[in-house]
Amino acid sequence: MLKYRRTILQAGAGLLVAAPWLTWRQALALTPACSGEPTARQIEGPYYTPQTPRRSTLIDGLPGDVLVLQGRVLNTACQPVPNAIVDVWGCDSEGEYDNTGFKLRGHQLTDAQGRFRFETLMPGSYGNSTFRRTPHLHVKVQGPGTPLLTTQLYFPDQVLNLRDSFFNPDLLVKWAHDKSQALFDFVLPVQAKG
Repeated sequence: MLKYRRTILQAGAGLLVAAPWLTWRQALALTPACSGEPTARQIEGPYYTPQTPRRSTLIDGLPGDVLVLQGRVLNTACQPVPNAIVDVWGCDSEGEYDNTGFKLRGHQLTDAQGRFRFETLMPGSYGNSTFRRTPHLHVKVQGPGTPLLTTQLYFPDQVLNLRDSFFNPDLLVKWAHDKSQALFDFVLPVQAKG
């Protein structure tokens, strides 16, 4: 009886340790199946800063609504791309970019299953009455043996989506559970060997 009880307790302890990872895997299951089509490219924009720090938490103590962006990097055969660089940057909730440092900027490498996860803030809109950008995140993704993808991600149900000339519905994130967890899988073409 004692041996049986110890086995149950050990199994329960393992679930406690694995619980955050299980939640992440469940959330990723909500992402639509890979179609094999490469992710649409978009302009980089004027606010890119190279050599961002390698990190997954980009909040830097700024106020705003926390946004978790997670997903996978896949190739056009829908296979995971491990060790892909995912570089993310965005503005704060007031629509301001940090152009002197690395607030709300960072990169990481995907794991063996091609997964990535960032904690950032829900970006605000910016611009003027003539041209106002809808909330979006900027992303650069490159895997070993793939060309560099530069694109932007958008959020469902934003009033400015239809007025933003850069908006692409193919680049909408999917909400998981609530509007604080955004899912998106990037699909990269395999570079031709030559």
